[in-house]
Amino acid sequence: MNNNANKPKIFVILGPTAIGKSSLAFELAKKYDASIINADSLQVYKYLDIGTSKPSVIERKTVPHYMVDILEPDQDFNAAIFRKMTEPVIENLSKNNKKIILVGGTFLYVKILLSGLIEENNLNPDIRNKIENIKQKKGLPYMYNILDKVDKKSADKIKPNDFIRIQRALEVYFSSGVKMSDLQEKHNFQSDNYEICKLGLQLDRQELNERINKRVDKMIDKGLIEEVQDLRRMGFDETIKPMKSIGYKEINSYLSGSLEKESAINLIKQNTRRYAKRQKTWLRKEANVSWCSIETDLTLIDNMFNRFFEN
Repeated sequence: MNNNANKPKIFVILGPTAIGKSSLAFELAKKYDASIINADSLQVYKYLDIGTSKPSVIERKTVPHYMVDILEPDQDFNAAIFRKMTEPVIENLSKNNKKIILVGGTFLYVKILLSGLIEENNLNPDIRNKIENIKQKKGLPYMYNILDKVDKKSADKIKPNDFIRIQRALEVYFSSGVKMSDLQEKHNFQSDNYEICKLGLQLDRQELNERINKRVDKMIDKGLIEEVQDLRRMGFDETIKPMKSIGYKEINSYLSGSLEKESAINLIKQNTRRYAKRQKTWLRKEANVSWCSIETDLTLIDNMFNRFFEN
């Protein structure tokens, strides 16, 4: 087992979308010569800049950012790939005595990286519904055969008539790309691999909603519609996964003629507010988080960051 002195230290910034996680991470990294690892499932893609609130080129030149602009928009990406690509980055930064900040709104990625666990609230309910529908049509043996193909180690441990455990293992795999058996093996030591300080940012609901609405308006002003048009001209149409995300799917509907411009903008705001609400629900279940106000606790946050890396 690693000694605390040898473990990579990771300062994790959590919070709902639009609360200011990235800007806080940038200011801390600039002040204390830290590096930022992005945990956002969309900022990994090239050309998706405005709709993902990606750090600017200047910001990335000022502070090292990792896991940003590493894939073409039509390439597959999930929690398993994120973990596989991020672990050597952490190891290298730690060896070079760099302070590490992990920030982003895809909490499943954070969870998988830091603890190797997927909790019930991390799973995609649409996938559960699809699994249940397939089971109704094809039967339980068919579902067990699927599990045997995608995660044989789990299938070997589960009885062919145990639908609950079969369903759970399939949900985990198709939600994250990670095998349940790998997670179970990983968790035996993963949570002991890093020393972690988790900061949670909070803000009054009305104020957060106002920030979301203003940010969407700013995205439109900066050229979100033109960004989606450029992506479509490059051959990345609305059928690929990133173009189905909030902001991009509504603009695609506008460009395809099924939504008016104002309706599309209002729908982005509404869907983003709903997403922030789901994020807050997830965060309420997260353990060992130090909660601070993004507006009034900046000195406290600064002190927390310093104490964590000095100890």
